[in-house]
Amino acid sequence: MAEASGETLDQEALGAYLEAAIDGFEGLERIVKFQSGQSNPTYRLDAASGTYVLRAKPPGRLLKSAHQIEREYRVMAALAGTDVPVAGMLHLSDEAASPIGRAFFVMEHVDGRIFWDPALPEVADASTRGAIYDAMNRVLAAIHSVDPEAVGLADFGRPGNYFARQLARWTDQWRQSKIDEIPDMERLIAWLEEHLPPDDGVAALVHGDYRLDNMIFAVDEPKILAVLDWELSTLGHPLADLAYQCMQWRLPNLGAFKGLGSIDRAERGIPTEAQYVSSYCERRGLSGVDDWRFYLAFSFFRLAAILQGVFKRYADGNASNPEKAQVYGRKVPELARLALEAIDRG
Repeated sequence: MAEASGETLDQEALGAYLEAAIDGFEGLERIVKFQSGQSNPTYRLDAASGTYVLRAKPPGRLLKSAHQIEREYRVMAALAGTDVPVAGMLHLSDEAASPIGRAFFVMEHVDGRIFWDPALPEVADASTRGAIYDAMNRVLAAIHSVDPEAVGLADFGRPGNYFARQLARWTDQWRQSKIDEIPDMERLIAWLEEHLPPDDGVAALVHGDYRLDNMIFAVDEPKILAVLDWELSTLGHPLADLAYQCMQWRLPNLGAFKGLGSIDRAERGIPTEAQYVSSYCERRGLSGVDDWRFYLAFSFFRLAAILQGVFKRYADGNASNPEKAQVYGRKVPELARLALEAIDRG
């Protein structure tokens, strides 16, 4: 059995199920829980037939719109064969058939590097750091260039103003998950509601959590082998993804956050926020981005609402990683403050 954070997986039952469900799967020998991640618990499965990865819904009572395992599986399966690198999908189990009592999916294990610090301290030279950021930029543009209809994702999101829908969704999650009053969050919500951009009709596949540590890079080159964690993906506005990643340039590089706010980017070969946005616009054929401060402020708000949900799961006793959940959850006021700073400074 594998046990962590109060949850137990029955190795014998899971092994027998997967041998019947996945072609070639044989002899489950060990289950190892990854300690990273705050949403859907993820495990490495070591079997006689190879190494696999299982991603499951967390145990306990869940918010209605959270932990969309089925959506993750669907989008990654749809992206196979496109210019967007993803792990191969092998099996999706609904809750009714699941031997672990929760919905889950199994995917191929991708061997490579994950960079946890955007300053890339483990990378020796500036040119390689720059190439890693360029690879992220290229893949982000590739995600937004996918034709949803061509890959069977035409119904992957609802019509209408994406930011209006997202603001309503995350405001609702914030209020359902709120433990303490945070006045800056309420001020931020009011500002976002007053400054919603008009619906420009743009709808693309968006990842929803596009950041450095959700990518697996090749061991010997700055090439992305797989983009991970598609739980928040939908059809929406591509500038949401771009601004979400660009929060990294404004977050501090200390404590719970690993950002670039206090890093000498030029010395390390890392592009500035403006350079990164410019490269993306060039790849997408855009002349620029209007009202950048709204997209940044919205991204900080959305992350704050996500982390508040993580903190609520910690308070309820069913966090995937309780130690980190407590730390991240207490950073919600700081994110709200950074959002208001982005509004004031532009």
